[in-house]
Amino acid sequence: MTMTNQFLDISPEVQSALQNNLPVVALESTIISHGMPYPRNIETAGQVEKIVRTTGAIPATIAILQGRLKVGLNDEELAYLGKEKTIHKVSRRDLPYIVTKKLDGATTVASTMIIAHLAGIKVFVTGGIGGVHRGASETFDISADLSELAQTSVAVVCAGVKSILDIGATLEYLETHGVPVFGYKTAEFPAFYTRRSGFGVDHSFDSTEELAVAIKTKWGLGLKGGLVIGNPIPAKHEMAADKIDNAISKALNEAQTKGIKGKEVTPFLLSRIVELTGSESLKTNIQLVLNNAEVGARLAINLSELNQ
Repeated sequence: MTMTNQFLDISPEVQSALQNNLPVVALESTIISHGMPYPRNIETAGQVEKIVRTTGAIPATIAILQGRLKVGLNDEELAYLGKEKTIHKVSRRDLPYIVTKKLDGATTVASTMIIAHLAGIKVFVTGGIGGVHRGASETFDISADLSELAQTSVAVVCAGVKSILDIGATLEYLETHGVPVFGYKTAEFPAFYTRRSGFGVDHSFDSTEELAVAIKTKWGLGLKGGLVIGNPIPAKHEMAADKIDNAISKALNEAQTKGIKGKEVTPFLLSRIVELTGSESLKTNIQLVLNNAEVGARLAINLSELNQ
């Protein structure tokens, strides 16, 4: 059942699916506008939507266009997000301004969760969630994605947190705020470009059917807030840990030297890591998103079956 909202535009296909309890998967748009170079960004967005459809669910890419919260984009809108250079990166704090000024925005994990929840979508697929940045004990640089997970009831399928972050501190933050961190076919929390991080998950599940039951149970108990489902990149696509770690260290040092801060940090680091790894990190990024799309679609199908 969808919620009506004066700022929200849901595509007819997504609206019909939600009204008929069909599986829908929310997708973010920051990865299109700020996460990948053109034209790979548009190609990847199309591939992700196709995988969701092929698996049996309806994709709902989320963005803000002329101040309207859009749930479900057409090909023309996806292409616009990928080509246009003036798309704002929008998190929770930016939403009132972007909507009021009728601007265009690409949604982060936090704002995608908010809009998905407004629309009534329960499963959201992304590459990796934000987290606690390295050195946060001095900078207090903690992604709004984490506080959103604590309060917004959407299940987020990801390949862990981006390994540019402090993974241990991120998991501690999620534990403090009562956000379950589940592993899909893994007991170890994945580290985005690699399958292993050295940190465990709270609980591991071997099927999306079991995951769906656990998610439904959480919300059935009246426990609001989201869940993190760590889905490791397939082994054949993961990067060598030493190679990616070296690139991350170099990129972090450059960001510090250049005084890059706040919401500009992650786009800078990801872009620089692509350059330092000869585009290998970009290929890995694409593969993990495609893998998450399939798992997220199956999870959405299982949840819709439980709700029938």
